[in-house]
Amino acid sequence: MGSWAYFDPEYETLNIRINPPQVSVDNSSCKDCTLVKVDSMNKPGILLEVVQILTDLDLIITKAYISSDGGWFMDVFHVTDEQGRKIWDSQTIEYIEKALGPKGYTSGVLKASPDKRMGVKSMGDYTTIELIGRDRPGLLSEISAALANLHINVASAEMWTHNSRIACVLYVNDDTTCCAVTDASRLSSLEEQLKNILQGCGNEKNVAHTSFSIGSAHIDRRLHQLLFADRDYERNFSETKLDSLPSFKPKVVIERCEEKDYLVVSVRCKDRPKLMFDIVCTLTDMQYVVFHATISSDGPYASQEYYIRHMDGRTLDTEGEKVKVIKCLEAAIRRRTSEGLSLEICAKDRVGLLSEVTRVLRENGLSVMRAGVSTVGEEAMNVFYVNDASGNPVDAKTVDALRKEIGRTMRVDVKKAPIDNKAAEAGGWTNTSFFFRSLLEKFRS
Repeated sequence: MGSWAYFDPEYETLNIRINPPQVSVDNSSCKDCTLVKVDSMNKPGILLEVVQILTDLDLIITKAYISSDGGWFMDVFHVTDEQGRKIWDSQTIEYIEKALGPKGYTSGVLKASPDKRMGVKSMGDYTTIELIGRDRPGLLSEISAALANLHINVASAEMWTHNSRIACVLYVNDDTTCCAVTDASRLSSLEEQLKNILQGCGNEKNVAHTSFSIGSAHIDRRLHQLLFADRDYERNFSETKLDSLPSFKPKVVIERCEEKDYLVVSVRCKDRPKLMFDIVCTLTDMQYVVFHATISSDGPYASQEYYIRHMDGRTLDTEGEKVKVIKCLEAAIRRRTSEGLSLEICAKDRVGLLSEVTRVLRENGLSVMRAGVSTVGEEAMNVFYVNDASGNPVDAKTVDALRKEIGRTMRVDVKKAPIDNKAAEAGGWTNTSFFFRSLLEKFRS
């Protein structure tokens, strides 16, 4: 009879316990922002985990300096809240220090779930539904109607559309028990309905995909993974209003750093929240390791540089690999970019609410480009980014009709997606590029 060598589970966290991460939240060194500094043992995926923690708190990263050569990981993030202010809230500071400190690494706190931002912590057990398929006007309305007909409540959801494809992650539960939907026949019926809705009149193979699971994953990362697996980056990009403004069109350039045998990925585009997360998430899922990075924003623009190698230590071997990375990063940037009208709709939560709201949008000729649904207590918050069915901006008459139809029972806030035309017409990029030596000097000082 064979025997196995004994493995002490405590050994896995030995390095962390010997050299625990050092985290500081500094409000005194910089006039306009809070500095979050992290020094720790290096490990695969650590940069994404740290960025994920900060972005899940809705913090805006205005600058960042990353270095992870050898066995140590050092990074500095300049962050503000969504209003551009320093982070003074003691609970937020405590959460950052706990999540990024020794307890986060040894207790699994870094495995950030979507419940804080998406508002499902108080909803009890839920079933996760992931959908991918061809986009068309009214699709979200059909999906939510199918769920309502089966008495399934949507606790939270996020939907992205890109290159005529739709990806959606929903957290649902039974409308009476508030427990996860686990009945096999009920799930089978739902799966059949959703597949028929997603396939529509399409004749392509693998045009639609539906999956169910119990538990949660990070919702934004799953959306990136679903669209990446769907190869949305291989399709021709649809021209958008922002693309007609050269200064806002994403520009990704890859060059070789011969001195250190890195590939340098330079990204310049319109700045927005979560931009760094989207880029780091995509590089990580493509099996690339970020050794150094510099992030900077200048007004409406963002400039980001990443020094990368493949996980197996090699750089990009072929021109085809280089082109693929460029296309994938451009896709990652565009997936969350929003144009047109933003509708924020709040109401008391009830089964069928999402179906009702999306039906009204469809009947008024609106197409949902991106959506987020969350439930906190008894309050439901739905955010929709919409254009008309032809992809054009929504006119004032349609907005007035929406307010009259749903404004009696729900609170409706209408916002325009900001486009800084003056900045765009000025054209060009400010020279905010960083260089390898200056980056290392920042960490030595």
